[in-house]
Amino acid sequence: MRIYIIGNDGITLSREPPAALNEGEIAVASNEELHAAPLSGKQLLALWNALPGVAKRRKVGDRAALIDQLWPAIEALPDPEPQSDARRPSKQDGVIAMLRRAEGATVDEVASATGWQRHTVRGVFSGTLKKKLGLKLASANEERGRVYRIAEPASA
Repeated sequence: MRIYIIGNDGITLSREPPAALNEGEIAVASNEELHAAPLSGKQLLALWNALPGVAKRRKVGDRAALIDQLWPAIEALPDPEPQSDARRPSKQDGVIAMLRRAEGATVDEVASATGWQRHTVRGVFSGTLKKKLGLKLASANEERGRVYRIAEPASA
């Protein structure tokens, strides 16, 4: 079932009836519901003129005729791409993963993995990871240089 939510920012397609509508939004699922919807002539005209590939109108003219033309045009709109629930991992997530590995990471390794400059990496270690996120960083001088690891969450 296709349900169209008409609001100030245009038309949104929904597969299920919305739990709640925001102020000024109207949900319609048929031509009859669109006819019965409390839309002003100005709103109908704005909806029509926002549709792709239609001849723009300046006046509503016959309200019923405009709605009868508007409904098939709305139904012809393509389905929106489904929103992916998976978000792309951020650079910060990547840095944390590098520091949680048993071998840890050097400032240079983090800089080359993220594209950041060395001073930015040190700032992220100090400001974001330690102060903001409360992570405890341990460092040790090893063969490849100073290696940083996440030891354990700092106690608050």
